[in-house]
Amino acid sequence: MRKPRDFDAELKALDDRARGLKNRKVQQLGELVIAAGADVLGADELAGALIMMAETKDAARKEAWAKRGAAFFQSRARRTAPPVERHSGGARAQPGGAQPATGSKGAA
Repeated sequence: MRKPRDFDAELKALDDRARGLKNRKVQQLGELVIAAGADVLGADELAGALIMMAETKDAARKEAWAKRGAAFFQSRARRTAPPVERHSGGARAQPGGAQPATGSKGAA
């Protein structure tokens, strides 16, 4: 005879996973705000800018923002480590003692 499924345990596991994903998303958004230098803005200013961006229907403006964001991430990737070291899987120190912004901050 087949073992009955424990739906309560499965739902709890899914709930725990969803909570963990939400927490990770919030942490990554905070890290993005800091990396972009937007942490110098007040909460009201940052919220207003994000609301304005979310409400914008102008496709050309959104495309320009997307290109600027992609360029930001590409330039950060080039500055943090050469391609060979980035994929090595180790947490090596950068020359001069500098660490990548996503390396150790916020990792718990």
